[in-house]
Amino acid sequence: MNKALETLKARGFYAQCTDEQGLSDLMDKGPVTFYVGCDPTGPSLHIGHMVPFFALRHLRAAGHHGIALVGGGTARIGDPSGKTEMRKMITYEQIDENAAHIQAQLDKFIGFDGKTAFSDNNKNWLADMNYIDFLRDIGSCFSVNKMLTFEAYKQRLERGLSFIEFNYQLLQAYDFYQLHMRHNCVLQIGGDDQWGNITAGVDLIRRKLGGTEELNAQHQAFGLTFPLITRSDGKKMGKTEKGAIFLDESMTSVYDFFQYWRNVADPDVEKFFKLFTFLELDEIAQICAGDINVAKEKLAYEVTSIIHGKEKADGALAGAKAAFSGEGDKTQMPTVEVSKADVEAGMGVLSLFVTAGLCSSNGEARKLIQGNGASLNNEKLTDPTMKVTTANLDKDGEMVLKSGKKKFVRIVLK
Repeated sequence: MNKALETLKARGFYAQCTDEQGLSDLMDKGPVTFYVGCDPTGPSLHIGHMVPFFALRHLRAAGHHGIALVGGGTARIGDPSGKTEMRKMITYEQIDENAAHIQAQLDKFIGFDGKTAFSDNNKNWLADMNYIDFLRDIGSCFSVNKMLTFEAYKQRLERGLSFIEFNYQLLQAYDFYQLHMRHNCVLQIGGDDQWGNITAGVDLIRRKLGGTEELNAQHQAFGLTFPLITRSDGKKMGKTEKGAIFLDESMTSVYDFFQYWRNVADPDVEKFFKLFTFLELDEIAQICAGDINVAKEKLAYEVTSIIHGKEKADGALAGAKAAFSGEGDKTQMPTVEVSKADVEAGMGVLSLFVTAGLCSSNGEARKLIQGNGASLNNEKLTDPTMKVTTANLDKDGEMVLKSGKKKFVRIVLK
């Protein structure tokens, strides 16, 4: 098997391939151009979106050429794959703004050079497309009966599938066809929930451009999917009680991003090292054979460095050390400003926990304290009626609040 494909398999980036041997043989002959797409339905990618883009970097490192397709056109409809409800429609202006943000995030992560890696936007060929011509040229190549056999549509039919969403598979297949014609793209990669859409693109290229042995050889097309990444508890990877773990710092702070990886379950550590870092497999095995907490800290540091840069990863590590061991830099911890006058007058501890964002209400804060889950400057709190004053400030004139074992906030006075 081709070495690049072996790498993907060894690291967990492999679920299905339309023609594994054919793709392997083609990759052995020289660089192939491939693509992965994402729709800008929100202002930021989250970590779950990044699996195919990590695979892109592995394939690029092996000498192949990657296209990151931003779906400024398909986002106007919304992909029903893996969704139980129809996506909420957003304005075209918002889609364009989201597309610009996501393209910048991908450029930072991938480093587009215009040759071995570059981006495109399917708005370029979908936005002004003539629908009647599209139905004649492309719609005629699709069987409704076959489309309804795909799991994405079968699941949605039970809840209701809109006609606009039913068109999505045709549009994604058309994307593959367009990229094949424009850039000689021969491979689409993505999550396993995209299998139906990907194979539809492979079939469309063959129907439109194949027919003879010579044409089939000239217009080869392949699809490769990755397992949908879940945690050891079966829940979707990259989700917390607060929601998705976003790349945008204004949506998920670097500290919270770091802590997500620091707190993953023990059985997930090695898997996530393989998927979300570029460390060699033997080094990963060595790390995971040692102390699990050291391994988790290393995982958190590596992923944060890749996404946010070394300097911010250093800061998040220092903040974590300050929070958990008292060593490190407290200024790197999540910080909330509280009125100096309120503290001087005596601020209710329940109100302080709500203000710090560690609890959503006084009732929740009371339960936290009564359950021995709250502390102030590493001292357990037992009295929900306590007033916090300047006497509770540490030597730096600050306070550190703790909720449970993993949530910390640094309080500074203003």
